[in-house]
Amino acid sequence: MGIYVGFDIGGTKCAAVTGIEKDGELTILGREAFATPADQQEALDRLCALAEKLSGGQEILGIGISSGGPMDADKGELCNPPNLPGWHGISLTDYAQQKLHAPALLENDANACALAEWRWGAGKGSKVMMFLTFGTGLGAGIVIGGRVLRGANGNAGELGHWRLAETGPAGYGKVGAFEGFCSGGGIAQLAQSIGTAWAQRGQKPAWLSDRVTAKDVAQAAFAGDSAAQEVFDTSARFLGKGLALAVDFLNPDCIVIGSVYARSEALFRKELRRALEADALAASLAVCRIVPARLGDSIGDCAALSLAVQAAGAQG
Repeated sequence: MGIYVGFDIGGTKCAAVTGIEKDGELTILGREAFATPADQQEALDRLCALAEKLSGGQEILGIGISSGGPMDADKGELCNPPNLPGWHGISLTDYAQQKLHAPALLENDANACALAEWRWGAGKGSKVMMFLTFGTGLGAGIVIGGRVLRGANGNAGELGHWRLAETGPAGYGKVGAFEGFCSGGGIAQLAQSIGTAWAQRGQKPAWLSDRVTAKDVAQAAFAGDSAAQEVFDTSARFLGKGLALAVDFLNPDCIVIGSVYARSEALFRKELRRALEADALAASLAVCRIVPARLGDSIGDCAALSLAVQAAGAQG
């Protein structure tokens, strides 16, 4: 039995992971990580060496490489991503294939996470699935019939850039953007404005500070703090507005949402449903499940391995 190899490449760390798939389930066999070097050649050499070590001489069936963009996924090249400056001019997939003698596939991390949630997570079995990161920012991946929708030049799914209001928190450098209302950073911005408004009425929230985070506000909301719940109600309303557009346009049967939403779904549920029912086509909404991501902290490893499975399948 062969194994799959995944490379998860980030701005601060890189990881090599191995796994097997049996009866539609993934088992992760091994993982090693290291601080991301400035030189991509050095990173590739170390990742491939770790893959050989972790594989223990077993046949490698496929290699998946997940990274932030921009990238030319068809060529397997990164194009100077902001978190990996200087990473360009080398085909990561060609290099990995030559070193490890297996087919390789590169995809941006949001798309890779979407594929993983479709294959092994909350979106398993869906026909048309959208995955929203809802982490530091708001990225999205779309999987249709088991294939990632990249778009003409790899930019499909950039819904964080949608402007949902003329005023409000900023995301993607745009005031009122979807990401501004629905991301960890956006919730921190909302917390500042809403918390300040409460303070001006003489009810300063205990959590209000220059460094307030989405986690701080979520903890307060779960403890019954009304100002904190207002922050999440506001985010939920705009999440509903954005998802209503996606429901009407894509007609998905499943939308999977990660990170902040997955950890705090109960804080979003009521206002999200209200906004969706107000704005989305009823027939399309009726067939769409909106669920928290299921893969949790292992999603980066699963994402890279999902690409390895895809690469092996394409080769076959």
